[in-house]
Amino acid sequence: MALAISRKQFLRGDMRGTRAPLRPPWAIGEAEFVELCTRCDGCVRGCPEHILIRGPGGFPAVDFSRGECTFCHACADVCRSGVLFSEADLAPWRMTVEISDACLAHHGVICQICAEQCEAGAIRMRPQPGWVPAPEVRARECTGCGACYRPCPTHAIRIRRVPDRQRTELIQEAVK
Repeated sequence: MALAISRKQFLRGDMRGTRAPLRPPWAIGEAEFVELCTRCDGCVRGCPEHILIRGPGGFPAVDFSRGECTFCHACADVCRSGVLFSEADLAPWRMTVEISDACLAHHGVICQICAEQCEAGAIRMRPQPGWVPAPEVRARECTGCGACYRPCPTHAIRIRRVPDRQRTELIQEAVK
């Protein structure tokens, strides 16, 4: 199966779509999203957490500096174009967290804010003999909610998309 990429992805050299803005939960693939989204802002206005913004090109994007996603379905419920598909059997998105060297624990300062905020338990503090505990991300447990992002005092957390072609195919089949 050929991988569908947008012109913008091609020009940016982003063949896997990992540099595209983070889209709302339950979004279809990036190329289809940009093609079908009407940019009505219904999802932006409907988000009770106010983490959806009008991103590049007027398309909705997630801004975790404003808060976390509670997966309430409000954005998907108001979407009339079908680019946000709320299917109970599908994960809302495939994202994971990366913690950079800017993390205070990497510099000998005790900080556990990210782990304390993570309700899914995806970030745990790993004891290190003779040193402060360091955060350890368990990607399989990460929901991508962003709860850890905003409170990080050094902005050491990056939330990134995990490419998942199968998820896009399942959504396309369900919409047909």
